[in-house]
Amino acid sequence: MKEEYDLSKMKARPNPYAKRLKKQVTLRIGQDVIDYFKGLSEKTGVPYQSLINLYLRDCATSHRELNLNWSTKATA
Repeated sequence: MKEEYDLSKMKARPNPYAKRLKKQVTLRIGQDVIDYFKGLSEKTGVPYQSLINLYLRDCATSHRELNLNWSTKATA
């Protein structure tokens, strides 16, 4: 192996796998949730969108399911 390589002549090219890594979607998220993750972002230094992605990935890998108990009784 060479001790040094001349990379100045290399041509830049886009990562062919980049589109498979993440997909852009539009979500409607409550302002309180955004504020929560922005607060975590300031504490950790991790962008809030990345924190949301990490949390959702953790839920998906843990097969965590939301327990929704809708009341069948009408409240007055």
